[in-house]
Amino acid sequence: MVSALMDKQTGKQAGESESKRNKESILEVNNLEIFYGEKRAVNGISMDIGKNSITALIGPSGCGKSTFLRSINRMNDLIPGARAEGEIIYEDLNILSEQINVVALRKEIGMVFQKPNPFPKSIYENITHALKFAGMKKKSKLDEIVEESLKKAALWEEVKDRLHKSALSLSGGQQQRLCIARTIAMKPTVMLLDEPSSALDPISNAKVEELIIDLKKDYSIIIVTHNMQQASRISDKTAFFLSGDLIEYEATEKIFTNPSVKKTEEYISGRFG
Repeated sequence: MVSALMDKQTGKQAGESESKRNKESILEVNNLEIFYGEKRAVNGISMDIGKNSITALIGPSGCGKSTFLRSINRMNDLIPGARAEGEIIYEDLNILSEQINVVALRKEIGMVFQKPNPFPKSIYENITHALKFAGMKKKSKLDEIVEESLKKAALWEEVKDRLHKSALSLSGGQQQRLCIARTIAMKPTVMLLDEPSSALDPISNAKVEELIIDLKKDYSIIIVTHNMQQASRISDKTAFFLSGDLIEYEATEKIFTNPSVKKTEEYISGRFG
């Protein structure tokens, strides 16, 4: 796994961290700063992300939470002028290193976006497209992964008889679960969810929340949400961001019932944001 993430090898593996990893954490963020040109959007963030847990990132619009999320699988690399400093340690590697194979990284750290974005292809082809591109050709194996991924995304029973119909014929909630299944098919260890249910109706939102909770047993999940109730319902830990700073990061129950920082309490109670 580690070697697959490295573009180059030098004596000691390039990007390898000197620190001893916390075995309970899947990611360790150390003094992360993110810039868009000269503007600093994230200010010296340090936090550990637990394995097989759901971590919610909350805060007002423009506070840096989505920028932080996108740094974890290097999506910010696609933005002209964006750069990151500090460390994000995954599998003993600093994944911000220039030697990291970003394509391989995004297979292990998958992402689901705010608006469902299925390909204009069949349901089956949505799942298999990236797998075929990576060289998988055996139909029986592809069939197996399609079924497994759709079952994990709680969508199999709804679509098993129309796998070769257009994904665009699905409802919004079904499309989002298909996008989650498409991510699962790549066998990630971490899933990044950027407001995955904000565009959905309440019933579809509830199904997606149930799915996220169920997926925790197999994946480490980080979710950006503006929905305070959603964060309190599904997450194990919550991080409150404000103006690019990490204000507070605690167990979700503590954040929502007895926060340590006044600004957190004011945001949770709706006094600003």
